[in-house]
Amino acid sequence: MTILVTGGAGYIGSHMVYALVDAGEDVVVLDNLSTGFWWAISPQARLVEGDVGNEVLLARVMREEAFDAVIHFAGSIVVPESVADPLGYYLNNTVKTRCLIAAAVAAGIPRFVFSSTAAVYGNPSVNPVFEDALLDPMSPYGRSKLMSEWMLRDTHAAHGLQFAALRYFNVAGADPKGRTGQSTPRATHLIKVACQTALGQRDHLDVYGTDYPTPDGTCIRDYIHVSDLVAAHLDALRHLRAGGESGIFNCGYGRGFSVLEVARAVERASGHKLDLRLTERRAGDPAAIVAGADRARTILGWKPQHDDLDGIVASALAWEKHLIRRNEAA
Repeated sequence: MTILVTGGAGYIGSHMVYALVDAGEDVVVLDNLSTGFWWAISPQARLVEGDVGNEVLLARVMREEAFDAVIHFAGSIVVPESVADPLGYYLNNTVKTRCLIAAAVAAGIPRFVFSSTAAVYGNPSVNPVFEDALLDPMSPYGRSKLMSEWMLRDTHAAHGLQFAALRYFNVAGADPKGRTGQSTPRATHLIKVACQTALGQRDHLDVYGTDYPTPDGTCIRDYIHVSDLVAAHLDALRHLRAGGESGIFNCGYGRGFSVLEVARAVERASGHKLDLRLTERRAGDPAAIVAGADRARTILGWKPQHDDLDGIVASALAWEKHLIRRNEAA
């Protein structure tokens, strides 16, 4: 059988494609390449260039292949951007996900693994936060993903579509084999931006908010290595294939680091002092959010292998150096 990976040319999606290929799976990638890169896709996967909201294209692709599952990454992910452009986010993340779910049901595809987010929790009053916590997203990004979770739950009840929705915390790092990483030049991920600053590609690192109720006043996040995240997707796929129950699973390590702690880790890895610019809070940013991920470990059998901030930063820094060499050779 074949797996359809939407957004497979992007950061997390490209890691997923390599992991599936490494596991012996047959993979088709659907990506419009608006933010992803064709060269980031495993050469053993097949690329269909197009938009996940194109219903005619979806019907054709699903008619031509016998898909065992859909793993859905395609979408928009920048919280402040979603505040400025809510309709764009509801289109990309909710309306187009509805198109994909409908196409999967029509084609008889039995399984769906969905890229959700910890942003559905908003600003939790207690950390770590577990899957049964209050859902109170602070941004259109979080709400757009939550609505997609609701659609999957209702579609499961009505049509039997098995699903796993994985709520990501802060994804970082790069493939340990150096095959892919976060490649968007102006990405907003903190660790990538800090690494670019350390390598002279940016002249400073903005620290958004220093008056949060945290030990050093900056936001705290649970940073998960991208390889551990895609391992959770593989575990979710195995779980569904074995007849396991559909469900929602947090993906994080259960401990957080502040913005300033991340900056210091990048300084240690790079040997360069960062120019930190303290500025105002960004819209939609909670003070602290850390995963309670016992459910993924217990039900999916997930066993993370890269729970180390310095290791995560080192892999991200190595990828940035690779990108510099790649661009110089182009």
